[in-house]
Amino acid sequence: MRSESQLRVAAALDAAGIETRIVEFDASTRTSADAAAAIGCSVAQIAKSVILRAKVSERHVLVVTSGANRVDEKAVAALVGEKIGRADADFVRARTGFVIGGVAPIAHTEAPITLIDEDLLDHTELWAAAGTPNSVFALAPDHLVTLTGGRVAKVKEENQP
Repeated sequence: MRSESQLRVAAALDAAGIETRIVEFDASTRTSADAAAAIGCSVAQIAKSVILRAKVSERHVLVVTSGANRVDEKAVAALVGEKIGRADADFVRARTGFVIGGVAPIAHTEAPITLIDEDLLDHTELWAAAGTPNSVFALAPDHLVTLTGGRVAKVKEENQP
């Protein structure tokens, strides 16, 4: 039986005419490495949803980044035009309707400011959380951009290990 958050994601995909299915795993796909191992894809193909908090407007900023990358918060702040900070679990749940580890890039309860890591466009297939820490769905990069209305930008930290 699907959770309410998975049903929201499925409804958003159906409404957009995206043909994909939500895949559930027994083990958690909470981290990019866990998800990639369960799916059998590269970590770079994981479309990781990172939620940040805009300090002035109190809006949530959704950064969909490659699972292989870390988000450069200074770059995000410059793109958003205001200071940002980390979001706690309560803020994430209130703004998105999802728990940390299961935040989908679509079907948020409040419309986010959305940025998409330019590195995700290098792949033909991406995998994103489907509303729970153990469910995912596949989509093409252009569908991610269209579905989220996100701005493609350079959002990764440059000096990653």
